[in-house]
Amino acid sequence: MKAWRDGDCDGGGDEWAEEVELTKQAVEAVNQLRPRPRFMVLCGDLVHAMPDTPFREGQERDLKAALKGADPSIPLVFVSGNHDLGNTPTPSTVEQFCSAWGDDYFSFWVGGVLCLVLNSQLFYDASACPQLKEAQETWLEEQLSRASSSSTEPKPKHILVFQHIPLYLKSPDEEDDYFNLQRVVRQNLLDRFKKAGVKAVFSGHYHRNAGGCHGGMDMVVSSAIGCQLGNDTHGVRVVVVTADNIIHRYHSLEQLRARGMDEDLRKLLQA
Repeated sequence: MKAWRDGDCDGGGDEWAEEVELTKQAVEAVNQLRPRPRFMVLCGDLVHAMPDTPFREGQERDLKAALKGADPSIPLVFVSGNHDLGNTPTPSTVEQFCSAWGDDYFSFWVGGVLCLVLNSQLFYDASACPQLKEAQETWLEEQLSRASSSSTEPKPKHILVFQHIPLYLKSPDEEDDYFNLQRVVRQNLLDRFKKAGVKAVFSGHYHRNAGGCHGGMDMVVSSAIGCQLGNDTHGVRVVVVTADNIIHRYHSLEQLRARGMDEDLRKLLQA
């Protein structure tokens, strides 16, 4: 947040006490939710400091310390972002991330829902690590094919994708931007996700709330716990999964700590 205020987003970031406090507030708010969330996901840019830069070690240490307050019954899911891997990731920066936070792409099941966590930097610029891109592509194709196969048992009730960079911010045919994936890459993923039956893609990166729904698939862009680049407030998105739908809404930290999730969302969970 200080780096943004100072206009030095690549080199700044020598203060992060505000972010630590906001993270603790987010953890406190999530811990209080009833029923308890099945998991909490951080959609990338876990820290501000790029790989191999000053403050990186300190920021990772302090984030881990803040997250230790999370209720042990709520698993934490970490998605890699451009600040975590670098805008052009290398085998070394990916290895550093995996050592600190776990795999950069993986799948897991929760209540019959298949969740895919992807490394979107490999979609954005894999020029320094083409083999890693190829490995993720092979893995992703296997996951999507298996999920959509008529012979697959069990069949996912829903398929959700988590990646840092959004496919798009407002419309699938929008121009290329720093905050979205290039159109040719975007269309390829959109086609594959829709064919497999993906219900929603959740992303960060934009530091503002955005997204849309096209062809029955939600593109959900959530703002940040920390630095806001628009008019949103520090917050988290609450996602309710029912047999038929994925319902999601951004809540400010202040609201979530004081009142919990919106009443209509809570009622969906009791139905």
